[in-house]
Amino acid sequence: QLQLVESGGGLVQPGGSLRLSCAASGFTLDYYAIGWFRQAPGKEREGVSCISSSGGSTNYADSVKGRFTISRDNAKNTVYLQMNSLKPEDTAVYYCAASNYGCDEGYDYWGQGTQVTVSS
Repeated sequence: QLQLVESGGGLVQPGGSLRLSCAASGFTLDYYAIGWFRQAPGKEREGVSCISSSGGSTNYADSVKGRFTISRDNAKNTVYLQMNSLKPEDTAVYYCAASNYGCDEGYDYWGQGTQVTVSS
């Protein structure tokens, strides 16, 4: 079964940090661009960050630039999203997705999401 599984979410105070993981099973992530998305209650899903299959190219939403870092470890078949200086507005369900064609193309596989709550 081909799937992506996110982990690492939780409750954190403003200014804190979390590291999300996106692990693949049933297929290798080596040839896929991986994107992180988030959806807050009552809002549309938005792209947060993406990393190319080689890891040589990354992009970030303006709202997270300088605070979030995406990385990948193909040996572990896992992509990470390091989130620092978290703000209440970062509260959302975070999803990872895999694209066989690149960050700006359609995504083939999606995870179930992990909740991130930033609150004091």
